Amino acid sequence: MEIACLDLEGVLIPEIWVAFANKTGIEGFAKTTRDVQDYDALMRYRLNLLSEHNLTLSEIKEVIETLKPLEGAIDFTNWLRERFQLVILSDTFYEFAQPLMRKLGYPTLLCHTLILNKFGMISDYKLRQANHKRQAILSLKSLYFRTIAAGDSYNDISMLGEADSGILFSAPDNVKKEFPQFQTAGTYSELKKEFLNASSRSLRI
Repeated sequence: MEIACLDLEGVLIPEIWVAFANKTGIEGFAKTTRDVQDYDALMRYRLNLLSEHNLTLSEIKEVIETLKPLEGAIDFTNWLRERFQLVILSDTFYEFAQPLMRKLGYPTLLCHTLILNKFGMISDYKLRQANHKRQAILSLKSLYFRTIAAGDSYNDISMLGEADSGILFSAPDNVKKEFPQFQTAGTYSELKKEFLNASSRSLRI
């Protein structure tokens, strides 16, 4: 059995923090894991910005509710589920993701958790586990699943490297240039072909 493991933001949905930056006009929120390799440093930067501007989880969730899956994402995930088991491995948070999972038909999601203070502000975050995307791949492989993974950012690289096949999807040039060992795709049609090429089974597009 083969399992498709996908990143979430930038692959199936828009970048949440970029949308929040556009809503608030605070440019610093537009930094993502496409730009910054150290996830903890990026999150500490975001938490400091939230505190500085007295922004709450509710205000972020208002923006999230307006987001829709990327064009073609729903058809793509439906296509995947007909041919593979599907798991979303993301560095987002369960508190963010629920409305988006509803719009995607509730795929299995493994991500992190936020810690709130009594004022509804995000005071910290808790990782599901360190390097959780790679660890999830290792766990699936220990159960004798074959894994094909796709992501777009620095925080996906260990997942792609550990998977039986790794694909960079709609990744920025800096990431593609640094990691030329991975196959690349820029559209869902191309991504379908890469999944078929990576599959050990005879599948039809």
